[in-house]
Amino acid sequence: MTTSASASRMRSPLGHHSPDTHVKLSIRPIVAAIAAVMAIACERAPSSRKTDATDTAVASPAAPDSFVVALETNKGRIVVQAIRAWAPLGVDRFYTLVNAHYFDGNKFFRVLPNFMAQFGISGDPAANVTWKDRNLRDDPVKQSNLRGYLSFATGGPDTRTTQLFINKRDNNRLDGMGFAPFAKVIDGMRVVDSLYMGYGEGAPDGNGPSQDRITSEGNAYLNRYFPKLDSIITARVVGGKQD
Repeated sequence: MTTSASASRMRSPLGHHSPDTHVKLSIRPIVAAIAAVMAIACERAPSSRKTDATDTAVASPAAPDSFVVALETNKGRIVVQAIRAWAPLGVDRFYTLVNAHYFDGNKFFRVLPNFMAQFGISGDPAANVTWKDRNLRDDPVKQSNLRGYLSFATGGPDTRTTQLFINKRDNNRLDGMGFAPFAKVIDGMRVVDSLYMGYGEGAPDGNGPSQDRITSEGNAYLNRYFPKLDSIITARVVGGKQD
């Protein structure tokens, strides 16, 4: 099933933002529920879903129980510990993506103050085509979205693919929306806090990058129109369990 450009774009944790509004839920439960569905950004609508359980061509191998990944960025190193018991499917996917060097060259395309930093759309459009329909079943939420914890972005149930976000503050309200943390920053939150956030929310709600255009045009689009975005240079597994 082919989706239009407008239908294919989703957003991530509570898309409408200001230093106050993007970290608060509406007092009306129905409005809050709608905001939750539209909030966490992924790259497309959840139609024609494929999951790792049925698509063996890209099935994620089981990851170690715990491992450490170094994200080398232009601002410095961010060291992340993934813990499989927290979210096994998410950790397996993360392990596969890191070992495939998928995150190399990724931009932090959505960084919101006092909220989160999002990445995971490849700068190579061909890579985005490969992964765009490789949806992952949801993991139960076993940890809270605390400062420094990583979760997958999602556009609804069972729509996780490659996009991730790092919580820049305690975002406990995301727990009930189904965002399952799978890893935590163990060194380098100073770097996370320094990531460029001047472009704000993404299009069409803000002046930041369009996820549709990142998906289809890659870093050529971002380098031309959003040159101040920070980048992951490499992401590599560098060790096992850390205390």
